[in-house]
Amino acid sequence: MARTSKTTVERTKAVGYIRVSSDKQADHVVSLEAQHAKLTAYAQLYDLELGEVIVDAGVSAKTLDRAGLQRALSLLRKGQASALLVAKLDRLTRSVKDLGTSVDEYFSSDKITLLSVADNIDTRTAAGRLVLNVLSSVAQWERETIGERTAEALAHKREQGQRTSLYAPYGFRIAADGKTLVIDGSEQALLRAIKEARSRGLSQRAIVAALERQGFTTRKGTALSLM
Repeated sequence: MARTSKTTVERTKAVGYIRVSSDKQADHVVSLEAQHAKLTAYAQLYDLELGEVIVDAGVSAKTLDRAGLQRALSLLRKGQASALLVAKLDRLTRSVKDLGTSVDEYFSSDKITLLSVADNIDTRTAAGRLVLNVLSSVAQWERETIGERTAEALAHKREQGQRTSLYAPYGFRIAADGKTLVIDGSEQALLRAIKEARSRGLSQRAIVAALERQGFTTRKGTALSLM
């Protein structure tokens, strides 16, 4: 009688993650149990090997720096699990920016899967990857938009003669109002001296020596030196 071989299909090993925020402390137990039940049912339905279910109780989703979440991500990095299972995407994060960071660092490859029960996200499928890519694109758009707005705001402040950092650039100082830049005569003189020395083709060492002979010092009053 001929033997028949059986092919063993390896089940996806998932780590569960559940969270409740600090503004729902009265509902902690019910909410956590409900999320746990959803993860268990989902794992049974889709034949997942659900290992540890990690809890962040009374923790906001404003940052990814949460003890429970970092432990779950650590298990994924170490290969002890290949999927992160959440009841809903906002249990992982409410920040579009943080979602984009998570996708870039963990879920953009085919080695680690993100599974969300309520959002019907399964990055093992084309549809799941599409949804996550759309969300990730929104995150990228948000980051670029913030960058553009920041650049425009800084440019406007510079045009108004206002400082754009905690420190005044060399050649200027901060006025008494704490935000307006005014010219510093001695530092501007040093800048002119450097420009003149460079125009004569002097080396950096020769420029420093010439400036020291003219009595110039650093902003702190110390001797000039080569970087």
